Amino acid sequence: MQILSNFTKGIIKENPVLVLVLGTCPTLATSTNVINALGMGAAATVVLFFSNILISALRKIIPDKVRIPCYIVLIAGLVTMVQMLVKAFAPALDESLGIYLPLIVVNCIILGRAEMFASKNNVLDSALDGLGMGVGFTLALFLMSTVREVFGNGTFAGIEIPVLIDNHISILTMAPGGFFVFGLLIAVMNKFAKYKPKKKNFGCDNCPHNDICGQKEVVSDD
Repeated sequence: MQILSNFTKGIIKENPVLVLVLGTCPTLATSTNVINALGMGAAATVVLFFSNILISALRKIIPDKVRIPCYIVLIAGLVTMVQMLVKAFAPALDESLGIYLPLIVVNCIILGRAEMFASKNNVLDSALDGLGMGVGFTLALFLMSTVREVFGNGTFAGIEIPVLIDNHISILTMAPGGFFVFGLLIAVMNKFAKYKPKKKNFGCDNCPHNDICGQKEVVSDD
């Protein structure tokens, strides 16, 4: 169950974009088109997966004082390889993503998982954490890009949609529309991801302050 939790938490409960609100810049910039969004999500997922594995495997070797520079060097190496592959096999996608592809190096989602999880856990758990966070990031990009492209441009993955192609809301493909859709999706996701603890009743018989308090029951939200 713990292994499964390491993967699934990044999809809904701890979605890096819609719950933790990380990686906002590439999310808003590349979510105007479904193809671009999926390309960015796939690239970030690959980097997350392998960087978590490498950092977890080397966590006992990397000196604590220089861990952040070491993480950045590892992540930068992975991003460079991904960028070279995209340039070779998907030049159109590379041109569309532009500067945001190499900027994966400083994506706070990747560095954050390296510092908060991979550096403290074993390779398997770290790999699943990186994969889950990557899937969650890709899902958030896909949802945002679908809404923005379908209603803002009248197309889906470049395919024209009847009626909407002539009645699209252009502002959704611009920055204000991006923030509007982003806010709506955060509200919807938080509705499902928010954890509401149940109230528990505890008796006062074993409480050391029972004589002073005089209450018969304590209600706790924990």
